[in-house]
Amino acid sequence: MSSDEDFSLVMDPSKTTLEEIEASIANYKKQYELLLQEQKDLVATRDDQQEMVQKFRKRIDKLTQSEEEDQNTYKENIEKETAKLNLLSQEEPELMKEIDKVKAILEGEEAQNRHLKQQTEVFTAVPERKVVFMGSTGKACDTQTFEMEPSIVYPMEEGTALITFEEEVVAGKILELKKHKVDLGGECSITVEARPVQLMMPRLVEIDSEVCPQRILISNLPKMDSDTLLSKLEIHFSKSRNGGGEVEDCEMMFDSWTVVVTFVGNSIAKRLTDTEYHEVELQKKKKYKVRVTPFLNGNITNLQTKMSVCPRTVLLTGIPEVMEQETLQDLLEIHFQKSANGGGEIEAFLYNPLGQQASALFGGISQNGEKD
Repeated sequence: MSSDEDFSLVMDPSKTTLEEIEASIANYKKQYELLLQEQKDLVATRDDQQEMVQKFRKRIDKLTQSEEEDQNTYKENIEKETAKLNLLSQEEPELMKEIDKVKAILEGEEAQNRHLKQQTEVFTAVPERKVVFMGSTGKACDTQTFEMEPSIVYPMEEGTALITFEEEVVAGKILELKKHKVDLGGECSITVEARPVQLMMPRLVEIDSEVCPQRILISNLPKMDSDTLLSKLEIHFSKSRNGGGEVEDCEMMFDSWTVVVTFVGNSIAKRLTDTEYHEVELQKKKKYKVRVTPFLNGNITNLQTKMSVCPRTVLLTGIPEVMEQETLQDLLEIHFQKSANGGGEIEAFLYNPLGQQASALFGGISQNGEKD
């Protein structure tokens, strides 16, 4: 019987027996013991719940502490990563510079490889020519470098003349005197001024060669009429069945007796040079085996110049137009040939009167003299 059970006990003392009273007391004792037991259970349950609450609180405190530690660790990691990111951002320009530098080096190497490959093609493209060595051998250190004699076009001003003497000493005397009074006959004379001639000369020229995609060089050609030869070659190499195509130009190189053919397209020349020798009918019912090689274009890659004074040539200025050109030129030349006037033997003389245009060509110029 639980404590929540409702009951009503009405006892009449006059009618209640001792047994009933004892039974009732036993019943109350039993209920009391039950209440005590329930009370103990409730106290035990309360203690268990309080202990569980304490455990949960400890666990919550531990989780809270762990979360705070995780948050602190996360913040530290964020700060570290942010610092790394800032450092990388600062290093990025330097790294990009290094990358660009490496790219430039790689491009340079690739360009060098292409250049070497092109040079290989250049060396194999030169037409064959049989030569016989007639000289003598010597030490490698005694070999001479390749040299070219420049030809310089010198534009002359109006009313000037150029005189080239045979000796440098004579030119030096004329320049020292500077002003020269030239007798033209009778009471007529003119005064001219002698000035040095300065030319801009090449000091160093470097030329790079490359294979032209539109031209071919034809060699091993027979000696015959050049116009006929050019016509036959143009007809042959303009036909597609011969591997050719539309021809833009056909030019004879008379110094080497070779022909340069220029095509409109870029792929024709390569196709023809892949087959080195071609049979071409250049004369009636007679074929010749000609050699077709790539044509080389030359590009100046380095040009260095210097100013040089001509040691034997003098420029005369201030020459008025007072008489015919040939007569005045003869009188000037006679004047500067006379040793009494400081002159000497003249190698060349060129006069450009007023109102005319002329240019002088200087060739074979060296440190010891020049030709004009």
